[in-house]
Amino acid sequence: MIDDTTTQKGNPTIQDRDVHLKSITIDNEIYYQISNSDAMRPFFISIVSDSNHWMFISSNGGLTAGRKNSEYALFPYYTDDKITESADITGNKSVFKVHKDNQEHMWEPLAVRSLGKYTTTQNLYKNRYGNKIIFEEINHDLELTFRYQWSSSNKFGFVKKSKLINTGSQSVKVSLLDGIQNIMPASIGSDIQNLSSNLVDAYKRNELEEATGLGIFALSAILVDKAEASEALRANVVWSLGLENPKYLLSSLQLNNFRSRQEVKQETDIKAEKGAYFVSTEIELAADSSKEWMLVANVNQNHSDIAKLSKRIREDKSLSEKVNENIAFGTKRLVELNSASDAIQVSADILRDTRHFSNTLFNIMRGGIFDNNYQIEKWDFKNYLENANKKVAFKSEGVLATLPEIFSLSKLQETAYANEDKNFRRLCLEYMPLKFSRRHGDPSRPWNKFSINTRNEVDGSKILDYEGNWRDIFQNWEALAHSYPEFIESMIHKFLNATTFDGYNPYRVTKGGFDWETIEPDDPWSYIGYWGDHQIIYLLKFLEFINNHKPGQLESYFTKDLFVYANVPYKIKPYQDLLKTPKDTIIFDEELDHKIHEDRSQLGADGGLLRDENRFIVKANFVEKILATALAKMSNFIPEGGIWMNTQRPEWNDANNALVGNGVSMVTLYYLRRFFNFFEELLETTTVSEVEISSEISGFFNRILETLQNNEKAISGSINDTDKKRILDALGQAASDYRTQIYNHAFSGRKTTLSLDNLKDFVRLSKSYLEHSIKANKRSDNLYHAYNLMTVNSDTSVSISYLSEMLEGQVAVLSSGYLNANETLDVLNALKQSKLFRKDQYSYLLYPNKELKGFLDRNTIPKEAVLSSKLLQELVNDGNVQIIEKDVNGEYHFNGNFKNASDVSEALKMLSVTKYNPLLASDSEKVLQTFEGVFNHKAFTGRSGTFYGYEGLGSIYWHMVSKLLLAVQECCLKAVNDGESDVVVGHLLEHFYEINEGIGVHKSPKLYGAFPTDPYSHTPGGKGAQQPGMTGQVKEDILSRFGELGIFVKEGKLYFNPCLLRKEEFITETAGFTYVDLHKETKTIDLAKDSLGFTYCQVPIVYHISEKEAIEISFKDGGSKKFDGLIIDEETSEKIFKRTGEVSHINVSINKNHLK
Repeated sequence: MIDDTTTQKGNPTIQDRDVHLKSITIDNEIYYQISNSDAMRPFFISIVSDSNHWMFISSNGGLTAGRKNSEYALFPYYTDDKITESADITGNKSVFKVHKDNQEHMWEPLAVRSLGKYTTTQNLYKNRYGNKIIFEEINHDLELTFRYQWSSSNKFGFVKKSKLINTGSQSVKVSLLDGIQNIMPASIGSDIQNLSSNLVDAYKRNELEEATGLGIFALSAILVDKAEASEALRANVVWSLGLENPKYLLSSLQLNNFRSRQEVKQETDIKAEKGAYFVSTEIELAADSSKEWMLVANVNQNHSDIAKLSKRIREDKSLSEKVNENIAFGTKRLVELNSASDAIQVSADILRDTRHFSNTLFNIMRGGIFDNNYQIEKWDFKNYLENANKKVAFKSEGVLATLPEIFSLSKLQETAYANEDKNFRRLCLEYMPLKFSRRHGDPSRPWNKFSINTRNEVDGSKILDYEGNWRDIFQNWEALAHSYPEFIESMIHKFLNATTFDGYNPYRVTKGGFDWETIEPDDPWSYIGYWGDHQIIYLLKFLEFINNHKPGQLESYFTKDLFVYANVPYKIKPYQDLLKTPKDTIIFDEELDHKIHEDRSQLGADGGLLRDENRFIVKANFVEKILATALAKMSNFIPEGGIWMNTQRPEWNDANNALVGNGVSMVTLYYLRRFFNFFEELLETTTVSEVEISSEISGFFNRILETLQNNEKAISGSINDTDKKRILDALGQAASDYRTQIYNHAFSGRKTTLSLDNLKDFVRLSKSYLEHSIKANKRSDNLYHAYNLMTVNSDTSVSISYLSEMLEGQVAVLSSGYLNANETLDVLNALKQSKLFRKDQYSYLLYPNKELKGFLDRNTIPKEAVLSSKLLQELVNDGNVQIIEKDVNGEYHFNGNFKNASDVSEALKMLSVTKYNPLLASDSEKVLQTFEGVFNHKAFTGRSGTFYGYEGLGSIYWHMVSKLLLAVQECCLKAVNDGESDVVVGHLLEHFYEINEGIGVHKSPKLYGAFPTDPYSHTPGGKGAQQPGMTGQVKEDILSRFGELGIFVKEGKLYFNPCLLRKEEFITETAGFTYVDLHKETKTIDLAKDSLGFTYCQVPIVYHISEKEAIEISFKDGGSKKFDGLIIDEETSEKIFKRTGEVSHINVSINKNHLK
């Protein structure tokens, strides 16, 4: 398993308890070792697989694992804290009785039980591909080393390999007990395991097939309380290889017998106990020798599976080799999957190369990876059509019959545009053959339920599927598009076809359509509403991408009714209601929800699309779809304040949940400015003069434009609170009338002509209003406001108040494109000097940390407030504690059952039938003001201001730091391209490199809190990195890496501008650049000194430091093409983007002065 000599030399001395990270080669594979890993606080790790395995494991060995989702678990699927705490009773357990020097020593490696008994060193290893992990304990007193490794096999399941090594100079006899504990039976859901694990135990039966040593873990029956039989016909299984005639145990009942040197007896049938699988035997290890064995476990096996497996165990003498071969094949396939999304890079910085591989892997795990290049398999496309729209599927049978079993994306697009059926065309254009996708659920975020749908559970056939929360999956696709540019159209169509007529979007996107949230009475986390950040920046990134790759393509959408609207059963209340109760603004239409589900069951996913008054699916062109989104934002625009957040959900930061209602987003306004700037430039070059849009949206547009025109003079200076309200009223009422018309009567189906000159005027005016607000939101410290608070005053005005600085606001304003290079530098310098900078991690908090009041200081009413209220005084004098209570120290407190002002209001109402009623009219408002004065709920932002992990106080949220990195990179590139001075560019680059280092790939494991080659969600104060892998950060880091390498596209041409790339990344000695090509063949290019390699669209590209800048393209047919400079012509670029395989590799010569 491990080259023992190499590893022993690399181990720290016994006295050295420092934690180090080093790379070590094990079985010809690179691993990263954290030495003295037990000196770190336990951290959580995601072990990946090329198939549907999932494993979440703590650095102390506690784990959960299974296949597909948490319903197919091998070990209980608990939250990460419980998994860490259960290390002694779940997963690996190894106990050794060592006979040495005429003494017997009991050693339990990697367990708390043996702490302090021996001098030991514990090390943790993870391979660079992330699908294997090794735990190691070196017992320096006994001169023994024990290691076990977890890996996976698509055929066999999970494999635990164990190895005991005698590093001493004399032989030792060892009695061993080794295995795994807390094995789940099949057919138990995670919910019932969490709620009633003791009941589950009562149904457990663990059986041994003695001839093979196969452990079978099943239920005696499915848990039901109905008057019907329910057979449990699936089992989880464990078996072993490598030890001669061991005893087998099926529970942990005899562990203590073994520890106390009593004999253990083989177990063959254990009922009503937690499952375990142990092998026990005696071995003798000669000096400098070792012994290896393995345990193999799988889930959800039926009788035929078990019969086949038993036969193999009995008869196949090479079964161990076959298990190892399948593990190796899985690793190869994992590398192939990830290589298809350009994960392979070779530079002088192996840690960065590994982090890029990890970023790319987690990106495709969440967003998916295309099945096979641009190929489409007819069986899947046909199933997709049938699930989307049964009528369209029936009508298109003739068209499908003409297609081969496998055809290309370009053929599908050609077929779509040649077909007169608009619904067939739409479904073709948004189809994507993605696989390997799952939501980012894991035990550290159990509210997200993941499912890895890679194969059919009935017949084992391949499944192509994807699902994700809106923001998450579109972010992942943004990075994926760089490797598959031709699918950008499908991504845009999927995005726009799932947005609503009122300018928002449902919560979740799936291959089969979309889903929305519903309120579940028993789940305090369930809620409904629209996230405010989803609509602008994620779409804009797609539009910028397609405009660079396919100039003119967006313009071709202007006049074609290619798009539709999602029909979500949410109804936003009228504008006046939003003003009155801004936190309660959306009605869930139960009747519509039922109707949509009924239509879906009859027609398919298209049953969830909006229909006009004649029951036809509403069709729209690109301009109309963009207007629906843009007008929704502008109708909530408060001058100098931001975009009003009135749809019951916050923006990017979920933990700012209390900002809804009174919150006003400058963050969205900054991105909206970039959005309008893009369209201003796009419309300048269009040859289209007018388009047809729905009459209803035309009326909405005209009213918004008229309001902006009528008030244009107001943005020449500051705007008073009355004018802010007047403008907001006009904008908000226009949107309200538009929504109400569609809610009550549907679209009429009639179209109206929109002049592109009017559209240009709207874009220009909107941008002017937004830029005026950006100026007004610059703080005195050179930072910019992120979120503000709005108050509707009784004098028909609206006032704006400000919250503390937030990192999100700085990222958004830097991304807006509004700031020049010097202003950008001012923001970054101010950010570094602000309370957001966390020195220990050399990175940035989401908001300044603050010390919350302790419990005893939290609920004290000032005496003067009591004295100013006759009601409060009388309540105290009467000993009535419904509202207020006086303690033994003479301090006053509000009723301890109050949670917020609503509870106070309810308590005041209850006094209306008491003698205190005459005082309510004069004092109720005073009491509520006093309550607000004590608790300051107006400034309450939500969970973000009350908890200490996740997006909470003192916590670094790495996704936002990586968004900062990407925004700063954009600013650096703009400064370089605009010819800014070397001094300004140099200072900007300093910030860019510092932010990049702060993200942490070069940090020590102890500082980072985990393997620094893995991305994590956040780092709370006082803890290491939390929530492994599945974070939006990976998308930002992939894009930043491509930008750092200098890979860009403009006007359909690929070009290289590595002006941010540092010379130190080029290798200093020859190395091999091993990559996987478009035909899934593994190849190697020999890299010379002063070069580095990476892939783009799976084409290998090698940079060489040279005096002259040039490009040499090598083709598959042996030909080549050379270019002076760093721009590839459009024809060759298209071959690369289309992944035709014609371009075999690219050599790029770069002048050293171009590099940093």
